[in-house]
Amino acid sequence: MKIVVAGTGYVGLVTGACLSEIGHNVTCVDIDKNKVEMMKQGISPIYEPGLDELLKRNHDAGRLDFTIDYRNAYKDADLIFIGVGTPEREDGSANLDYVFNVCKQIVDNVKNDCLVVVKSTVPIGTNDKIEEYLKEKVKNNVNIEVASNPEFLAQGTAVVDTLYAKRIVIGVESKKAEVLLREVYKGYNQPIVATNRRSAEMIKYASNDFLALKISFMNEIANFCEMVGADIEDVAKGMSFDPRIGDKFLNAGIGYGGSCFPKDTKALHWLANDRGYELKTIKATIEVNENQKYKLFRQAKNRFGSLKGLKVAVLGLTFKPGTDDLREAPSIPNVRRLLDEGAQIVAYDPVGIDNFKRIYPSEITYANTPEETLKDADIAFIFTEWNEIKSLNLSVYEELMYTPIIFDGRNCYKIKETKERNVDYYSIGRKAVLNFEKHLEKEKEMEVAIGQ
Repeated sequence: MKIVVAGTGYVGLVTGACLSEIGHNVTCVDIDKNKVEMMKQGISPIYEPGLDELLKRNHDAGRLDFTIDYRNAYKDADLIFIGVGTPEREDGSANLDYVFNVCKQIVDNVKNDCLVVVKSTVPIGTNDKIEEYLKEKVKNNVNIEVASNPEFLAQGTAVVDTLYAKRIVIGVESKKAEVLLREVYKGYNQPIVATNRRSAEMIKYASNDFLALKISFMNEIANFCEMVGADIEDVAKGMSFDPRIGDKFLNAGIGYGGSCFPKDTKALHWLANDRGYELKTIKATIEVNENQKYKLFRQAKNRFGSLKGLKVAVLGLTFKPGTDDLREAPSIPNVRRLLDEGAQIVAYDPVGIDNFKRIYPSEITYANTPEETLKDADIAFIFTEWNEIKSLNLSVYEELMYTPIIFDGRNCYKIKETKERNVDYYSIGRKAVLNFEKHLEKEKEMEVAIGQ
């Protein structure tokens, strides 16, 4: 069968590459000619471990192709996967313009009966509207059916998440569509959950929003741990042994970011409000996350009063390790606040600097290594737990920083480690370690004693 994938972002490109990996002939469509040429050479336009190799291997084998010629691609396709973005509007609702632009291209060019499979995250009921639109606009008595097939990949592990999915969800309204999608996915040998379209759409939102809720819940507990003298790392470990809770998404930090959780929580909350129903847990999830992203900044302000003129080292820019994606990354608004305070910023990220330069091209300095970032810094902020950052010995902070004061938003270091070092260390859900402050006090006492 001929499979076409519309869109070559995280969803579309990974979908196309992985389908070709299990033996399907796939054509990926994009409007950017330069991107198409890159992908034909096995170069992914997005940073995703393992994706370059997948593109090159399957393109060289003749199973995977890329084109800007959507007219010819859609003309005789058996399946068309839609994997374009559904960005958030100002009111929190999902913007479906890209999805319906693809639908218009399909109805204008398709010549054979086909199944349109929507992988993009869309509000509940959208696939019904897509099918209505396609059936109304299509020509030449072509029969088009629509299925929902949400993705559950995570950036940084997208290839593995797709090839070894925990489950594949298909939302269909006919046996024919179900049989066809089961045939497409039989090479994965993973559990398939077959349901109707609206349930499939809801499964996607409910899954993402539940994970976001877990993150916000743990951050709330972490903040309270600081007040009562508990350690969130120990609390999370103790919780994780309960199989009803599990050990995933229990890490406290400065909140979630990325292309999914912020957008999907707001979209579901908006959708419920539009129906006259308030999802109180989702509303709280959003509010907690918005507040949490500035926790380190508030701690620094409380410590210093003014940050004007201070040299600030920023370690990690992307919303999480393993990706170059900056969407909703806590680093972005925090850097803005630091600049507004008059701080001088030096930033490091192993893969995110080029993208960050599009936001802050000249207002901050960029470094090539963590060590270069820390040199003579007054404060260090850790926003992303890259291995290059987590593996950095605390002695490096002592040796290179002017004042080794660390604000760690990802709990990269054990409290026991920090107590053995001459650093001040603030983290999430744990008592601050103030060894450097004590060291300064001892120095002052010695100076006074010598003076006397």
